Amino acid sequence: MTDANTLDEISRKVSDALPEGLGQLRDDVVKNVRATLSAALARMELVTREEFDNQAAVLARTREKLEALETAVRDMEGKSAPESSADN
Repeated sequence: MTDANTLDEISRKVSDALPEGLGQLRDDVVKNVRATLSAALARMELVTREEFDNQAAVLARTREKLEALETAVRDMEGKSAPESSADN
């Protein structure tokens, strides 16, 4: 889900925030932050923007079909209502 560029950018920002003189510790912190973020984002079960947009389009089409069906049912009920009231 999360691309490597995003994790690299976040890791770079963390690295830039650390003092230059830390050397190996700085590298370890960056690796740990990257691994932790990757694991946390994987647990969140996030979807890509493309997947989200696809599902939004499916939902929009479904709503349109539902509205058309509701209109058709109302029309059928409207046509059958006078017939049933005439029988009473």
